[in-house]
Amino acid sequence: MTGVFAGFATIGVVVGVGILLGHLRLVDQSGQRTLSTVAFYVASPALLFTTLQDSDVRALFSGNLVAIAGAIVVTVVLNVSVLAVRRTDLGTGVVATLSSSYCNGGNLGLPIAFYVLGDAALVVPVLLIQLLLLQPLALTLLDVAVSPTRLSVGRVLLRPLKNPITVGSGLGLVVALTGVDVPSVVADPVELLGAMAVPAMLVAYGVALRLGPLPGRGVPAYDLGLAVGLKLLVQPAAAYVIGSLLGLDDGALLAVTVLSALPTAQNVFVIAQRYDRAVLLARDAIFVSTVACVPVVIVVVALLG
Repeated sequence: MTGVFAGFATIGVVVGVGILLGHLRLVDQSGQRTLSTVAFYVASPALLFTTLQDSDVRALFSGNLVAIAGAIVVTVVLNVSVLAVRRTDLGTGVVATLSSSYCNGGNLGLPIAFYVLGDAALVVPVLLIQLLLLQPLALTLLDVAVSPTRLSVGRVLLRPLKNPITVGSGLGLVVALTGVDVPSVVADPVELLGAMAVPAMLVAYGVALRLGPLPGRGVPAYDLGLAVGLKLLVQPAAAYVIGSLLGLDDGALLAVTVLSALPTAQNVFVIAQRYDRAVLLARDAIFVSTVACVPVVIVVVALLG
C-alpha cells in the first residue's frame, strides 16, 4: 500500500502549492490559464514523446491490453448513451466522457504499478491506449465542436496532425517502433520541458480549486456522480469481468482491475480548459475520484491480491 499513499501524497502536496499560490493571489485566473496553456502546447507533448519513445510496444499485444481497452469501451458506451438521451452538446459530452474513462496512468499509475503490482511496465497498456487512441479521438471531436464552421471530412481527418499532444505521442511511438537513437542535443531539452508538464498541470489545478467554486458546488450532483461512478466502479468491474473471460491469471486480473480503478487524469482538466468545455465537471471529477480512489484500490487489492 506504500505506493498508493506515496503517489497520492505527492499529488496532494503539489496541488496544495497551487491552492496556496491562488490564495495569496500570486497566481490569478489569467496566470492559471497560462500554466494550462504551456502544459497543453509545450510540456505535455514533450512528456508524451519521452514516455512513449521508451515504451515496450509489445505490450500492445497482451491480454492486459484487451481487458483494459474493453473496460474503457464499456465505460465510454455507457456514458455516451446517457449523454445522448440527455442531448448533451458534443464538446461537453467529450469532456464528460474523458472524466469518466481517462485514467491517471502517469503520475499515479506508474508508482502504483511499481509499488503495489510490482512492475511499472504494467501501466504501459493504459498509457498507450489513452495516448494513441482515446485522447487523439477526443481532441479531434473537440476541435470539431469548437470550430466556427462545419469541417470537411478531409479537414477532420487531418485535425489530429495539428494537435501538439497527438503529434508528440505519434513521434514518440515512431521512435519506439523504429529504435532510432534520438541525439542528446534533442532529447535533453525535450525531456527537460516534459518534466514541467505534471507540476504545471497540478499547480494550475490547485489554483483553479482555490479561485473557483468549491468542489461539488459548481456542477450538478448527477453529472459528477455519473462520471465518478463510471470511473471508479464500472470501469474496474468491467476490466475484471473481461479479464476473467480472457483467462488472465490472478496477478494479471489484479493489475487490470487496479489500473482501471485509477482516478481521472489531471490532463482532462487541461483539455477542458483549453477548449472551454465542462471545465468545472473535469475539475471536480478529478478531485472526487482521486480522493475516493484510495479506498477503492485498497478494497480491490484486499479482494484480489
